[in-house]
Amino acid sequence: MTSIAFETKRLAAPTDVIAPDGSEVRLLCATARGSMAHFRLPPGEVAKAVAHRTVDEIWYVTTGSGRIWRKTAEQEEVTLLEPGVSLTIPTGTQFQFRCDGDTPLDIVAVTMPPWPGENEAFLVDGKWSLPA
Repeated sequence: MTSIAFETKRLAAPTDVIAPDGSEVRLLCATARGSMAHFRLPPGEVAKAVAHRTVDEIWYVTTGSGRIWRKTAEQEEVTLLEPGVSLTIPTGTQFQFRCDGDTPLDIVAVTMPPWPGENEAFLVDGKWSLPA
């Protein structure tokens, strides 16, 4: 039987990376089948619109407020983001999100399979213009 190591992590104060959409990312735990991260978008900011090549994501909003636009060939909608909201972003979905409140928009996301690297996301035409 193969030994599996436990992993425990605390949310780090500094940002680990900047996501392709421009949000701040703090990496959390990962396994061979999925990874978790904390995303933050500052007040008044709009993320770049992107789509993912190979991963699905599940988001859970922890603080702040905003909106997310999601679009596939069959469906398009804008959803309110506020604490307690959970949503899915299936592979290939075009999406863009924004922080509309006075406090940062914080989201915990699970990526399946784990995030493969910087070429996973690609820019698309979004719903909202980016601030100047």
